Amino acid sequence: MTSKRPTIDDVARLSGVARVTVSRVLNGGPNVRDEVRARVMQAVETLDYKVNPQARSLAGGASRLLAFVFASDPENDPNSYYESALELGALRACLALGYQVLIQNVPDQTPDCHKRVLELITSQRCEGLILSPPYSDDVALIEAVLAQGCKVVTVSPGGPSKGRFDGVGVDDEAGGYDVTRELLRLGHRRFGFLAGLEGHLSADRRLKGFRRALAEQGLDDKDCVVVRGDFTFRSGTHLAPRLLDHPLRPTALVCANDDMAAGVLSAAHARGLSIPQDLSITGFDDAPVAAIVWPPLTTVHQPVKVLGQRAVEMLVARLTGANLAPEPVFQQLEHAVVSRLTTTAI
Repeated sequence: MTSKRPTIDDVARLSGVARVTVSRVLNGGPNVRDEVRARVMQAVETLDYKVNPQARSLAGGASRLLAFVFASDPENDPNSYYESALELGALRACLALGYQVLIQNVPDQTPDCHKRVLELITSQRCEGLILSPPYSDDVALIEAVLAQGCKVVTVSPGGPSKGRFDGVGVDDEAGGYDVTRELLRLGHRRFGFLAGLEGHLSADRRLKGFRRALAEQGLDDKDCVVVRGDFTFRSGTHLAPRLLDHPLRPTALVCANDDMAAGVLSAAHARGLSIPQDLSITGFDDAPVAAIVWPPLTTVHQPVKVLGQRAVEMLVARLTGANLAPEPVFQQLEHAVVSRLTTTAI
């Protein structure tokens, strides 16, 4: 016997609110207290309630389709956790709000990348776009999307795009600063930094925070070695020798993400180094890999799934005319240093 699918009335009963309030929450409507919105969304998750987007599309005439755009490089593997966590958060929010999300990977090093992003609006009838880095840093692209009457939300924007358009993110510079301060507190004075791709502004802000923490202790670039990776495990293993064989052999290595940190950790094990006694290592993101490598990785937690969820919620609020301020809104989520076993005092 097939169990009956939950209805909007079931959500209303479980959350203890009126049916119209549930509808307002699911449509991103205004005048709902945060506590009530949280109760409704909890009921939606508990009941595994799904809005029928096709029925809504027929009723309203809109496609109710959003696109989440990621940059891709055919020569390199993607940052598996970051992208998949953003996608999962976006998908959950879309299911709750009655939208669909199209995940689109567009190579950012091709001349037609702007054209391919803009084609999503016409060819797929997307009502709104969510842009991840580096597209979230691209002011010309964002303005071109808006000029076509399509709403945009940026994830982890940097440079001139941050604050100029709707967006969500964490304070990447503060994250880089905080994790470096922790290493300085442990007595480290010789550092390596495994940075991200050139022009990836959110990762560059992590490097900026790292350098700011060093400067406060009277240290500068002569006390550290900086190399650039591409956010993959493979680049961490490949670049580890440049860091470990450098004349300024670091006692602490700060990585711009966890995948690269895991790659360095693997390379250090292959050399017979004892972690953290011979080398302290930190990452960024708090991806699942950070907790399952050995030793577990000290890292900076950022709520990536929540970033994807909030991006969708903000975009739907713009589409439905909910009570967002008319000027661009940037929601900054909290980060935290998670101390595990790859760091120690010297």
